[in-house]
Amino acid sequence: VQLQASGGGLVQAGGSVRLSCAASGRTSRRYDMGWFRQPPGMEREFVAARRQSGSSTYYADSVKGRFTIFRDNDPNTVYLEMKSLKLEDTAVYYCAAGSGIILSSMGNPNAYAYWGQGTLVTVSS
Repeated sequence: VQLQASGGGLVQAGGSVRLSCAASGRTSRRYDMGWFRQPPGMEREFVAARRQSGSSTYYADSVKGRFTIFRDNDPNTVYLEMKSLKLEDTAVYYCAAGSGIILSSMGNPNAYAYWGQGTLVTVSS
């Protein structure tokens, strides 16, 4: 599966942005999907994940209540809705896909086999 992330850009603190992750090759419906981010000069970190079935979602504590990972009617696209953005949300955001990821590994980037190219979100004051 190939993943294409988009939707990043410059946004003011407190604002919102929606990222998209479009899958091709095989539908993203077959995979557990995750969003990760890499702030400038820092390691890649987990943001949110969604089970293939849609039965469960998971969030990093730093984004819980502000970010939502979801899929709508398009089976090949997963979104990350980001609200109440903070300066520290500035990062390159990556979407990822994996199969049969165990619960304890949903936040582990090594559990995901496929990655998009990343999209930059810059939050300004």
